[in-house]
Amino acid sequence: MLDAKRRSRPEGTPARAGITSAGSSLRIGRVALTVRHLDRVSRFYQDIVGLKLINSDAQGHRLGTGSTVLLELRHDPQAPLADRHQAGLFHTAFLVPDRAALADWVIHAVDRRAALDGASDHLVSEALYLADPEGNGIEIYHDRPSEEWTITPDGSVAMATLPLDLNELAATRSGRPFEGMRDDTIVGHVHLQVGELDAAEDFWSGRMGMGLMTRYPGAHFFGADGYHHHIGANIWNSRGAGPRPEGTTGLAEVELLATPEAAADIASRMGVTPADMLDARDPWGTRLTIRTA
Repeated sequence: MLDAKRRSRPEGTPARAGITSAGSSLRIGRVALTVRHLDRVSRFYQDIVGLKLINSDAQGHRLGTGSTVLLELRHDPQAPLADRHQAGLFHTAFLVPDRAALADWVIHAVDRRAALDGASDHLVSEALYLADPEGNGIEIYHDRPSEEWTITPDGSVAMATLPLDLNELAATRSGRPFEGMRDDTIVGHVHLQVGELDAAEDFWSGRMGMGLMTRYPGAHFFGADGYHHHIGANIWNSRGAGPRPEGTTGLAEVELLATPEAAADIASRMGVTPADMLDARDPWGTRLTIRTA
């Protein structure tokens, strides 16, 4: 493994400038989780992650930034606990706008004594990992400018998992008090646990039209319009898993936002009539809502 302080550029050519998650024709909108302990989990996403409560009712809480909902918590105190070897959520990844915002967040996390599960330099991004009180994985990350990404000779986006120096990251903080996630924070990608990678590729590339951006041991990464990944799919804990049981805790739904052209392409691939809202399920039963935006 390379030392992150001596990170060198892989062999290949630079990616084109201006590639972003938010600027893609198909991107993540919001993620919905089923939780048993609504108040406890909601408070974690507010106090630790830095989202704000936008609205709530008897069914659950909607959290996000500004007026934009990024995370929906659906309350079911009787929901069976998801098994870590089932298909479902690996993590929801919140994309902050720049490195200073990530540095501000990590200082906040340390101040709040949040338990981090990891900190990695992925070449295309720098990322921090943790989990909510019910075990749902979370990533907080920022992207390097896409012209700093490398396209390898086989056409893949070069990615790796290198150590991230938290002290060096913290030194780039803005100096402003942390008052929650900035309004331009989004869900940059969702990483799923799946039972089989070829089936994931058939679905995400064949039916959803995303490109296979890179292969990693035990994982594939799919993205639209050159983005390194809007969807990750791995078998690290879930090799051979079948459809997940309905109503368990964890991932309930992923909303995808599509341009009219991308939505029409998905409808054609699915063999259905184009509409402003389409519903689909991946091979493991994860519900997807594709909304034209």
